[in-house]
Amino acid sequence: MKFRFARGRRDELATLHPACFAMVMATGIVAIAAHLHDLPQVANALFWLNALFLAVLVLAAGARLLRHRREVAADLCSLSRGVGFFTMPAAAAVFGTQLDLQRGDVRLATVFWVIAVVLWLCMTYGLLPVLATRRDKLPLAGALNGGWLVIVVAPQSVVILAVLLAAHGAFAAYEPALMFAALTLWLAAGALYLWVITLIVYRLAFLPLGPKDLSSPDWINMGAVAISTLAGATLAEHAALSPLVAEVVPFVKGLSLCFWAIATAWIPMLIVLLAWRHLGAGVPIAYEVLDWGGVFPLGMYSASTYNMMTVVNAPFLAVVSKAFAVLALAAWLWVLAGFVVSRAAARPSPA
Repeated sequence: MKFRFARGRRDELATLHPACFAMVMATGIVAIAAHLHDLPQVANALFWLNALFLAVLVLAAGARLLRHRREVAADLCSLSRGVGFFTMPAAAAVFGTQLDLQRGDVRLATVFWVIAVVLWLCMTYGLLPVLATRRDKLPLAGALNGGWLVIVVAPQSVVILAVLLAAHGAFAAYEPALMFAALTLWLAAGALYLWVITLIVYRLAFLPLGPKDLSSPDWINMGAVAISTLAGATLAEHAALSPLVAEVVPFVKGLSLCFWAIATAWIPMLIVLLAWRHLGAGVPIAYEVLDWGGVFPLGMYSASTYNMMTVVNAPFLAVVSKAFAVLALAAWLWVLAGFVVSRAAARPSPA
């Protein structure tokens, strides 16, 4: 038994995956984790690199929409690729959070929050109904994986940025209403996680599962509940902004701790499944754009653990948070190397 490696497939504009914005999500959360653990040079370098990634991906997505409308329309109706569009609002919110935490630019962060909210509303009440009303649906085993949980990640990232902006006075006249909306959305997204993860666990436990049925997005099983932890901890930390939220702080802390425990419990299982896929079954390790969806949960677990440590006064969790920050940075470097190698691959010859 040994790991096998292969060169990843080069993505072209026509085949660009809707989940490509996970690259921004992953880079952003690793930068935030580095910022929290006093690694300013790493965090600053990742911030500017992420700004470049975001600009290039926005241009690429716009060019694809103009030049390959048929492929974009097919993705919008695809049960396997369609939910990847939810990485767009999540990426906007994560980058807005970077602007707030790393640069102190509240105004520009607010602009990105508005963009994230608009995109999230469009995806939730535009894209999801399209997928829900399809007649020719795939079997559960073929359609559902951890990637679907990005529909939880997106609203929770909106919640986090909303609370941070409120704490910096961006919505001074509407703080109680905004905090109430953030609390409500946090709870709704948490419930959505429980609904979707129930189906995912059913698929893992009771439906045939081959090694190729597992992939990097399955790490979002952990990442989606980790970001729910971070959103809850952020609400609890800034509960003074709203009398209503202040009244339910013990509940918010308790549910956040529950989310963190679920995220923690997922990690050993995902490691075992990863080893079975690559070491036991011999599936080669090769870059694909969805690998960024495996980096994001590691950075998110570091950030959520850091905030939980502060909110529940558990300083012994600092070593866990720091270890996952290092692990997330290593995973980010590994996936970035795979991306560079795949881009250096020869273009496929025209038919």
